Amino acid sequence: MQYDQNVLTRTERRIFALRTLYSRAGYRSYRMRKFEDYDLYSRNKDFLLSDRVITFTDTNGKLKALKPDVTLSIVKNIEDSPDIVARLFYDENVYRVSERTNSFREIMQMGLECIGAADNQAAAEVISLAEQSLALVAEDNDYILRVSDIDLLIFILEDMTDSRALQSDLLKLAGEKNLHEISRLAAANDIPEEKCKTLIGLLGLYGDPEEVMPKLAEICRGTVAEAEVSELQDVLDRFYAEKERTGAGHGRHIVLDFSIIGDVNYYNGMAFEGYIDGIPECVLVGGRYDRLMRRMKKKSRAIGFAVYLDTLGMLGRTAGDQAIESFFGSYSAGDEEEQ
Repeated sequence: MQYDQNVLTRTERRIFALRTLYSRAGYRSYRMRKFEDYDLYSRNKDFLLSDRVITFTDTNGKLKALKPDVTLSIVKNIEDSPDIVARLFYDENVYRVSERTNSFREIMQMGLECIGAADNQAAAEVISLAEQSLALVAEDNDYILRVSDIDLLIFILEDMTDSRALQSDLLKLAGEKNLHEISRLAAANDIPEEKCKTLIGLLGLYGDPEEVMPKLAEICRGTVAEAEVSELQDVLDRFYAEKERTGAGHGRHIVLDFSIIGDVNYYNGMAFEGYIDGIPECVLVGGRYDRLMRRMKKKSRAIGFAVYLDTLGMLGRTAGDQAIESFFGSYSAGDEEEQ
């Protein structure tokens, strides 16, 4: 029996296709409550996209909050098992302020988390699934997955100055690729010119990983970031090896761009963002968040991403959702029963 895709909305079809992709990759569906103790979010406000949270008082007088984020809830509730890998995916509604309307909205979000023994092989797997997710939801539009390494930036910044405030200022400028202001700020604070050149050289890199990585290795040779370059290369090698083995993903849609930054109190290592031609905003965000696990008193490592389904609504209608239709064509009711 084949599913009749005409009974589903466009968003439902995207969700169904993504659920199929993740299930076939060995991820299991994870469900959670719509609300958590407000304390979870008040202690981690800088992790959230917005610190404005909808709250209410429970019958026992305890302050609760409608869920503004999925990852925090998963990390809080999942068992800490650093020696095994938990592969989870979710489609949940979150409640937060929309940047477009500046008002609270119920926002549909879908994504996956790889938690536990989330090593470089797991990171390569997640990157591959992020690229395949973009291919599905982009329909016949072009897309790109920008990949960075936050630790590379941090190591270089820490080598430039011991001042946390100055590191923060330089990190913000790095995210903006404001090379002129970086040079000015470095000179004003007596940072050696060669160390400033390393940062500027890093931010000047952009493009296909196979072309960029040799240049990155040259820029970082002999610096504190050299070991992290090897770590990033290992993840990419595993990604391309897996792609060649399975035929999944394309690789040509991945570019390295080291201006992607995140809150260093939570994130580390690889970070990535997905964009689709025709949408001026990021539609997929992910990365490694081992530091968040430590803040939550857990030893596991973790990496994952989220697809912003509401942002996909900005995509103009096309002649047909060919990538998604191929999933419907090969996915039967019997397949669903086995999962």
